[in-house]
Amino acid sequence: MRYEILFAPEAVEDFDNLAANVCAMARDCIERHLRHEPTKTSRSRIKRLRGLSRPQYRLRIGDDIRVFYDVSEQTVEILAIVPKSQALEWLERYGDSDETSGTV
Repeated sequence: MRYEILFAPEAVEDFDNLAANVCAMARDCIERHLRHEPTKTSRSRIKRLRGLSRPQYRLRIGDDIRVFYDVSEQTVEILAIVPKSQALEWLERYGDSDETSGTV
């Protein structure tokens, strides 16, 4: 199944602030991994975030970029594209915690 990819306004801003080479790598990685199997977790690339109801997933791009996103029936909504060094801070600030668990 082919998923529609939508960018939250904040994610568009994040994307525009990336360096040109990182932007191209992010675009390719998002298309390759999120267009058809956005929930297919792997050891390093895609992770389901535990303890959070939003965002649901994290995509690793290279060593330094993290993409946080949610998946619904046919849509992937990209919420943020942040450097690895800011990922934990972003999750603490914008992530919605599950009531049942407190681990990430």
